[in-house]
Amino acid sequence: MTEATATRPKPPPKWPYTVAGLTLIGIVLIAGWSLDDAKWERLPQFPGEILQYAGQMLDGLLTWPGAHPEGQADPELTYGDWWLQSLKLMGESVALAWIGTCVGALFSFPLAFLAASNTSPLVVRVPVRLFFNAIRAVPEILLAVIVMLPLFGLNPMAGAMAIGVHSIGSLGKLTLENIEAVDPRPVEAVAAAGASWWQRIRAAVIPQMLPETVAFWLYRFEVNIRASAILGVVSAGGIGALLNRVLRGREWEWGGIMLAVIIIVTILVDQLSAALRHRILHGAEATAVAA
Repeated sequence: MTEATATRPKPPPKWPYTVAGLTLIGIVLIAGWSLDDAKWERLPQFPGEILQYAGQMLDGLLTWPGAHPEGQADPELTYGDWWLQSLKLMGESVALAWIGTCVGALFSFPLAFLAASNTSPLVVRVPVRLFFNAIRAVPEILLAVIVMLPLFGLNPMAGAMAIGVHSIGSLGKLTLENIEAVDPRPVEAVAAAGASWWQRIRAAVIPQMLPETVAFWLYRFEVNIRASAILGVVSAGGIGALLNRVLRGREWEWGGIMLAVIIIVTILVDQLSAALRHRILHGAEATAVAA
């Protein structure tokens, strides 16, 4: 037996991982059994029901837009009208997300300089950071229900403002971290030349952090599109309200059209936003090489 073999360390025991896995499975099973109102007997029916509903949604997508759906109160209604209404409300959701993102960017940009450790004293940045954390912790839907709907009523402005206020917290945190990551040498060089606080920010900080900050704004716009669809459920504008009503009424053909519009528009906006962010961060030459 060689010396290397004699001193080989023992492998770590596997029983703690096995016990932890079995404990986790037990907790999940106990939690499931404790749900008295759960209708577990319906679980085997789900695959068939999902296929049935998916088939009805697919019928709505594949039917000629000039055809008339059955069982509707308006005999002149066509599948094309459903497509147009879905596109119109999805456009409203995109507009809500864009306005909310602009509000968030407009207010978070100056506040982030008051929250960054390299541009603001401790006594100023602590309350600004607490403000960012507080509004970021409240979901958009709660902001809409508790604050915006009583202020603006049941209209799209309530949804846009809820998205905007929540975006201030998220964009503010990302922007202040971006400010703190700038190269300090240009700032020191400008300060050595006798520049004021604002001149240092304008000449040495903003040129370094602005491209990545704009990329954050575009990414936040993608996130806000999904949030705007959810806000519609509480009548804060957008496609969510109609989608909720259609699915609750089991109008699966119309629901399929609306889901298709949401997915297509979201993918298009995501791809456009990703291309713009790549162009901003890496320049035109890198974009051409990647293409």
